[in-house]
Formats: sequence, C-alpha cells, structure tokens
Amino acid sequence: MKQTIANYLKAGYSGLFITSFEEARVQSELRAAMKSITGTKYHLHVWTCTKGIVSLDDNAATIIDGTEDPLAALDAFDGMGTSGHVLLMQDFHLFVADPNPLIIRRLKESLALGKGNSRCIVILGCQFKLVPELEKEFTVIEFKLPDKEQLRIVLENIAASAKIGLNGNTDAILDAASGLTTTEAENAFALSVVERKDIIPEIVHREKAATIKKNGILEIVDTPLTLEDIGGLDHYKEHLNTISRCFTLAARDYGLPSPRPVICCGQPGTAKSMSAMACKNVFKLPLLRLEAGCLFGSLVGASEQNWRTAFSTAKAIAPAILWIDEAEGLFSGGESSGRTDGGTTNRVIKAILQDMQFNGEGLFFVFTSNDIDGFPDPLIDRCDVWSFELPTMAERKAIWKIHIAKRKRNPKKYDLEHLASITEGFSGRQIEQAWLKAMMIAFNDGREPADKDITAALTRFIPTSKTMSDSIERRRKRLQGRAQPASRIESSTVTTTRKINT
Repeated sequence: MKQTIANYLKAGYSGLFITSFEEARVQSELRAAMKSITGTKYHLHVWTCTKGIVSLDDNAATIIDGTEDPLAALDAFDGMGTSGHVLLMQDFHLFVADPNPLIIRRLKESLALGKGNSRCIVILGCQFKLVPELEKEFTVIEFKLPDKEQLRIVLENIAASAKIGLNGNTDAILDAASGLTTTEAENAFALSVVERKDIIPEIVHREKAATIKKNGILEIVDTPLTLEDIGGLDHYKEHLNTISRCFTLAARDYGLPSPRPVICCGQPGTAKSMSAMACKNVFKLPLLRLEAGCLFGSLVGASEQNWRTAFSTAKAIAPAILWIDEAEGLFSGGESSGRTDGGTTNRVIKAILQDMQFNGEGLFFVFTSNDIDGFPDPLIDRCDVWSFELPTMAERKAIWKIHIAKRKRNPKKYDLEHLASITEGFSGRQIEQAWLKAMMIAFNDGREPADKDITAALTRFIPTSKTMSDSIERRRKRLQGRAQPASRIESSTVTTTRKINT
C-alpha cells in the first residue's frame, strides 16, 4: 500500500480517495509513502471539521486557525508556498454528499492547481461516495484490512503491555484476528487479557464474529455439522472430500489452485444449506455466510460498496469458505436491471464475477439456491453445478436414522425400512419435522415415541412431491443436462416369474 500511494504522488496525481475505517493506520502509511519519495520533500496536513488543518512535522503538530470550514481549508492549502504538500481530509466526502456547488467548484480549482505543484488532496472515508461532478477527479484506493504481519505488531504490543507470554499461540491468535481492523484486533486482544489474564484465540474469534455480524452483510457461522449428519448426497460428499485438502500448504506447494466454486441448487428441503455449513468441518476453515438480499442498499453505490466490504473481509480472513445463501435473490434481477434499478444488480454481479476470477484465490465459493434460471452464464461457467433431489429410499432411511439418533433415541428400535417407504416424496426437512411431531405426541402421553406416533404424525404432512409437484418437474427439466446429481441414482429392480428350462 505504501508503494501504491508513493507511485501516485510521484506521478503527480492531485486527488486520491482512500476507503478505510482505519484513520490512524492510513495516516501512518501515507507518511511512510511520502518519506520513501526521493527528490521532493512532502509535508502532511490533516483536516477535520472540528480542528481544521493540523500540519504535521516529524516532531510537532501545528494547528492553522480558522480552517474548520471546508472552503477556508482549501484556501489555506492552496496558499502554502512551496510544493510537496499532501492534505488528508477526513470525512470530507460528507460535505459534498448533499451537493454544495461552491465546495465542488473550489475543490476542482484546488485539484487543478495541485497537478503542477506536487500537491495532493486525499479524502478518507469508510466508503467511496462522491457526486458525479467529482468522481472523475479522484483515484480510488481501497485500503486493505491489515495482514497477519501487521496484526502481529499489535498483538506483541498488547502482550508486552500486559506482561504476558504468547505461549506458542501466536499463529492461532492471528488466524482468529484476521479480518479485523487494527483497532478491532487491539480491542479483542485487550478484552481477552481482562477476561482471562491471557490472549485466548477463542475469545478473539468470538469478538470477530460479533464485529463482522454488525455490518449486517456477513456472519461467521460456527457449527459442529459434518457430512455424517446429512443423509445421502453421496456424489456431492465424495466431491467435497476429494477437494478438502486443496487449501493446505502441501497443495499450494504442489501447485494446486483453490477449488472451483459450487452451485448447490434443486428441490426445497434437500440439505443444500446443511451441506454448505458442513464445508466448515470438511475443509477445517472459517465459514462466512452472505445472504444475497442483504447486499442491496437504497443509496446509490451502496450495493457495490456492500459487496466490496464483504469480499475484502473474506479475503482478509482467507483461506475461508464464502457461502452466498439464497443466491437466486441476487441474480434473478440481472436481465431487467437496467430498466428497474438503474443497473445496480448488473454492477454487483459484474463485481462478483471479476473478484471470483481475478482475486478469488484462497476462497471457496458456495452458492445455494432453489433455482438456477437467474444465474448469469459466466457464473455457471466458473462453477460446478450440483442438483439436489428429493431423497431416495436409501437416503430417506439414512435421514430417519440420523434424526432419531440426534434426539438421543436408538434407531434400531424403529422400522426404518417401513418409515423410508411411507415417506416417499418427502423432503429431508419434512422427515425431521415428522419425527419432532411424533416426539411431541409421545411426550404429551408421557412415554417414548413409537412407530405408531410417527405414522400419526405423518398424517399431518403432505409430501413436498405433491405440494410442489409442478415446480419440482419444471426444476428437474431445467437442471437436466446442466447439473451433476448430488445423490446416487436409485436403481430399479425388475422381477420375473418366467421359468426357463435349460
């Protein structure tokens, strides 16, 4: 980042927009970039609407009085005699969000003056937001979240301040803190010291989960779910087990890239979401869930910024699994986007495709959806598509066994063959609900659930194959030839009574 900023300054760029939540870290990187440039001595000035311009030298800070107003600040900056000045304006974009023609015109004049005098105005904000009149005047720099080496400095400083040893937990703590800003990481480390007199990875991870969830876009999913907790889906399970070591150091040394993304689509209630959650323990990596509908904001540019925020967080945590749930809600509006939302959906889709193709290393993308129709062809081409069907006889038997055992009952006490037979056309979710209903019937009678309770419970359910018969058939036709079956195809048995003499 230091070199990127230095190159822009050396090239004479007069307007930069840095997107970051980390004001102190941005200021530090900016000063380091300025010092690395030979031939021109740069002076850093920081503006806020509360203090005005503060000129920073190596050992002193000088406040320029009367520069709290944006126009006064720009006048003062332009009046600085020598070349080699950088003005870092914090939150300045908020003053032009509601366009003020005086500020916009004055800013353009200052930028024009700076091009020939080694002067640069740097706007710092948590997201890029400028009126169209200024968008072309500024080059956007997305300030990445700190890497592990930068977090290591914060960790060692906290440990030294608290006079505690890290006891070989450094890597685990840094993994837990990846995806946080330096301030957030410092807070998590300090809280762990207060709670446990030590820096514990689990506490740091807990705080990271809470911090990431605050943005309402991403959440860290902690789940004990494994593939053994899911009945059937043998083909898909084999695929996941085959690629499960692709994120290891050995795989990277061997030259293997991150595995291709997957699209899990098909009938409702067939464990698509469960299979995405189980990936956490297959790959032994953090699982990040992004609900597609949460990406879209009402303000211009908010949707694209939401994706950038989510993706940059995921990249900082990588290697990780990025699960995009209910993906049909994201892609279904692509064809009409230009007419209905000013092209927002198409811009978000384009950003996702570009990041997947050019910057997706270290991430395993999992899309879950009932339908595939709205998915853009370039995305389908980048993914392995898996079709999730209503469970077969063998899968229904396995699902009954799993759910009975999950509720601490012995599956051997129940006629699983019969239960699988009478639940033909049921989804896995319906089977689970039928078992819970049977348990409730038995509980109200003060006894253990029996086969008769399950039979009674099933009378309250209509199989998914009937309630959604039309959409199921349409979905099957759409997926035919476009997706691999997640389940083994159940072979049909042919019997004959013919007697053959030999």
